[in-house]
Amino acid sequence: MTEQSITGAEPTPVEDAAFPQAAVAKDTVPAPTLVPESSVPSVSSENPANADESPAVPAAAPEAPVAPKDRRKLLAALRWTAAVLVFGAVGAGVAYEVTEPERTDIPGLSTKADGRWTYPAPTRPALPAGAALPFAEDNPDGIHYAGLTELLLPAPTGSAPDSELKLEKDGVVAVDTFLAEYEAAEREKMKEQFTNEGLRQIVARGWTTPDGTRTRVYLLRFHASGFVDTFNGCGPTMKLKDVRLMGSDLDWSKGKSGQSAPPLNFVSLFAESKPVGDERVKAGCVQSGDIQAVILQTRKGEVATVPFHQTVILQHQLLG
Repeated sequence: MTEQSITGAEPTPVEDAAFPQAAVAKDTVPAPTLVPESSVPSVSSENPANADESPAVPAAAPEAPVAPKDRRKLLAALRWTAAVLVFGAVGAGVAYEVTEPERTDIPGLSTKADGRWTYPAPTRPALPAGAALPFAEDNPDGIHYAGLTELLLPAPTGSAPDSELKLEKDGVVAVDTFLAEYEAAEREKMKEQFTNEGLRQIVARGWTTPDGTRTRVYLLRFHASGFVDTFNGCGPTMKLKDVRLMGSDLDWSKGKSGQSAPPLNFVSLFAESKPVGDERVKAGCVQSGDIQAVILQTRKGEVATVPFHQTVILQHQLLG
C-alpha cells in the first residue's frame, strides 16, 4: 500500500536595493569639511613666542543629527536584515532535519516501527505513441496499453526472489503455474473459464522478506473489463490450495499514524478463516479495467497487516 525529499533553499542574499531606507540613511551623514590653509596660523622664527603654542585648529564641524524619521527607517532596516539572516539559518536547519532519517519527531512524517517495507520509487511505464491512459475520457473501459510486466509492483528492498515461483521470459507464468495456487478440484473449471472468457496473459513477481513472509503478485490481462467481471478466482468464494478465506475485517481506513489512506475502489482483502495451520494466508484482489491482480502473502505464525496493506495499495496505484 505508499508507496511513497525536502531540500532547504539557501536564503536569498540581502542587498541594499531591497531596503531603500538604509541607503537613504547612509546619505544623511555629511562629508568631512576641508579647512583652507590660510586659516591655519604659521610658526616662524620671527615670532618665537608662538613656537610653544599649538596652532589653532578649528574644531571639526559637528555631525548633522539624523532626523528621527530617518533613524527609525535605519533601525527598521537593520532589524529586518537580522531577521532575514536568522530565518535563513533556521530554515536551513529545518530542511536538514527533514531530510535526515530521524523523521519520528516531525508532525505528519512519523514512521515509528510500523513494519512497513521499503519499496523502490514507483514509476508509471511509458505508453505507446497515441495510447490513452487507463480510465481517461477516451478510454472508459480502462484498457492498459503498457507492457503487463511493467505494471507489476517491484520487490521491496532487502527481499530475495521467490525460488518456488516458475517464471518464463519477461515474468510470464503459464496458466498451470497460476492455477497451482488453487485447489486441484478448481483448476480444470478455471482453465476452461480462461479459454472462454478472453484471458490474454498472466505475469507474476514473487519475493521473500527476511521475516519469512512470502509474497506473490499475479496480473491477469483480459480482452476487456467485462471479462474481468466474470473471474471468480478472487473473492470470498476463492478456494486456494489447503486454505479457506473469509472477508477480511482488517481496517485500513487509518494506519497507526492516524492518517487516512486514499480511497480504493475495486479492492478486496481476505484472511484465512479458522481453524488455521502453522502458516497463515492473506489475499488481496485488485480489479482495474482489463486487469485483475491477485496478491498472496503467506508466513508461519502470522502475516503482518501493515506490509500486506502496503503491497496491495501500491499495486493498486500502479494500475491507475
